[in-house]
Amino acid sequence: MSLMLKPRPTADEMFAAMVSRDTSFDGVFVAAIRTTGIFCRPGCGARKPRRENVEFFASPREAMHAGYRACKRCRPLDLGRSRPEWVERIVEALERSADRRVSADDLRTMGIEPARAARWFKTNYGMTFQAFCRARRMGEAMKLIREGASIGRAAARTGYESESGFREAFEDVFGATPGKARRRRGGPDSPTKELVACWIESPLGPMLAAAGDHGVCLLEFVDRRALATQVATLRRRFGAVIRPGSNTHLDQLRIELSAYFSGRASTFSITLEAPGTPFQTQVWEALRAIPSGQTRSYLDIARQIGRATATRAVARANGDNRLAILIPCHRVIGSDGTLTGYGGGVWRKEWLLEHERTTAGRPSERLFGHAG
Repeated sequence: MSLMLKPRPTADEMFAAMVSRDTSFDGVFVAAIRTTGIFCRPGCGARKPRRENVEFFASPREAMHAGYRACKRCRPLDLGRSRPEWVERIVEALERSADRRVSADDLRTMGIEPARAARWFKTNYGMTFQAFCRARRMGEAMKLIREGASIGRAAARTGYESESGFREAFEDVFGATPGKARRRRGGPDSPTKELVACWIESPLGPMLAAAGDHGVCLLEFVDRRALATQVATLRRRFGAVIRPGSNTHLDQLRIELSAYFSGRASTFSITLEAPGTPFQTQVWEALRAIPSGQTRSYLDIARQIGRATATRAVARANGDNRLAILIPCHRVIGSDGTLTGYGGGVWRKEWLLEHERTTAGRPSERLFGHAG
């Protein structure tokens, strides 16, 4: 079960839980300490930092991608479980050096079957073993770059033999070159706009979210084939660089998605920033007007916006939506009631519709403010 299924408290409640070492919050979030570069479970017994030096993440993977390392005292990657001895050996090998690459042959030399490691890391950490290693190295690279290290030094420190290979891997993970990721808004080389992006766990798989100063502009499942195209379109439309991180919009998005997936709320009030053509905007507004638990056909949407013969154009605008779930394109079905295509996969569309039908009659908690 995904961590995001558990109700996510507010930032103040999370800090209070951390200060009081409340172990009942273990697994709900992790706390990352800016001054040490370490992330911990809420119940960790280590000395507590000041509030301004703490940021919170929904999962260990998000903290790792932001450049933090797991606390060796409370071991937040374990979520209270005891790691097998052979896993301890792997993690210790990785901890000894930031540039350590552990290949399948290395695992066999350690007496560990690679397939066993792959299964264990996927089951317990929500990512493959190689993804775990990569997240750790790229997180370390981001930390070095933010501290002012040259690209060459960051590449060498994280095990890359060439700067070109490092740049490619870095951009694959973070969506920006190392040089652009280092720039701060307002500097002489600052891009026209900066978007921050984070991973958000969900019961349907991890999602990539991005937001700027004015609202959330991307929410997609990371395995969607069109994700790279969506991100490229986003950069072009905003003239922006995308870097890992969080802001108030993404913090609120995590809370609202948690409430949605747990069945505590069926609507969203998060502020959205979704630039598009006038026609796309009309379609997306019509989608947002579909009540949770209900569906509409492409023809219904076309008629609603006064373009009854534009069903194919409506379908294209549906597919161009960059805000899955928030702009509920999954609520659009064929005129004959079939579940037609969905960018995130028809199985996800079926799950979302069934989830909304099941929870539509429940009273929603007043978790949010006014819609943006």
